[in-house]
Amino acid sequence: MHRRSFLQSAAAGLAFAQAAQAQNRLGAGIKLGFDTYSVRAFKWKDIQLLDYAAGLKADTVQISDSADYTSTDPAHLATVKAHAAKLGLEIDAGIGCICPVSKSWKPGGKSPEEVTIDGLKVARAVGARSMRCFMGSMDDRRGDKPIEYFMEATIKVLKAVKSQALDLGVKIALENHAGDMQARETRTVIEEAGKDFVASCLDTGNPMWVMEDPQVTLEILGPYAVTTHVRDSVVFEHPRGAAAQWVALGDGIIDWAAFFSLYQKVCPKSLLQLEIITGRPPQILPYYEKDWWKWFPNMPASEFARFAALAKRGHPFMGSMVVEDSPGRKPSEFTDALKEQQRVDLERSILFARKELGFGLRSQG
Repeated sequence: MHRRSFLQSAAAGLAFAQAAQAQNRLGAGIKLGFDTYSVRAFKWKDIQLLDYAAGLKADTVQISDSADYTSTDPAHLATVKAHAAKLGLEIDAGIGCICPVSKSWKPGGKSPEEVTIDGLKVARAVGARSMRCFMGSMDDRRGDKPIEYFMEATIKVLKAVKSQALDLGVKIALENHAGDMQARETRTVIEEAGKDFVASCLDTGNPMWVMEDPQVTLEILGPYAVTTHVRDSVVFEHPRGAAAQWVALGDGIIDWAAFFSLYQKVCPKSLLQLEIITGRPPQILPYYEKDWWKWFPNMPASEFARFAALAKRGHPFMGSMVVEDSPGRKPSEFTDALKEQQRVDLERSILFARKELGFGLRSQG
């Protein structure tokens, strides 16, 4: 080999190695796990979910709803905590909607305050440091009341449980849920309720439904984040505005190098929980239509411009996908295919996070 060719090859090899090292540093020191909603079709309960997570060499798992426990009896929860410790797993806890005026609120004989306190007690019992919850959904935002109406009701609930949260030592992690609040609005709820006991469960997929670049979400909510829901998305231009769809990690258009470079600066101790949701069709965001904007009267133009730029350089997902939300009765083969899709998409997302981004402590040992 000629000296010049040798030097060129060596330089290229060094550049590749440096790029790989830089990519792996994105995940340095950050625990990797998943939210149990990712494999919801299996209907597994706590011990099964912990065993599955251990098999994937996860560091943590978010048991994101009380229904995921076989029982919330203290004796059983002690068993769950002990089993997680035996497997070397950290549990992250969660409940659902806590806003009494939301269409997502499901009254079951208890007030939102009682449901929240019960969730905090479960979180404490299994050793979780935070409890994820959410305000509502896009149905609230796209209704006849302003989003502030729902925010105020949520703040009232949070303030009512402050002493119990502080006594139990569990942070309430408010998720920017699917289509309810933009990051600035979520931050307002956290700050007005009290950031000494309310934090962020930072979701990277839900910002799509409110025309928000996930990088903007991280910039605003990252300093408040204690846990996350991370997944990839595609977004692309549409004659009515844009369309977006959730996909497995690595199948989308999110710039994870930029995202996690900032993540390491603003919330490196936040648990990285993959919440992989595939099987949903693309959703149209008709921002060329005047009526659409009545639900976003206060959105900063600069933030919308960043989302529009994301859509402009984006593209549709061209892979195959079982569509969970399709109408009509489903044969057993469909259910089996959906379960397999959830499992495969979660596992390949974990592999992408581990191999391409360098996340996970146990898997790096």
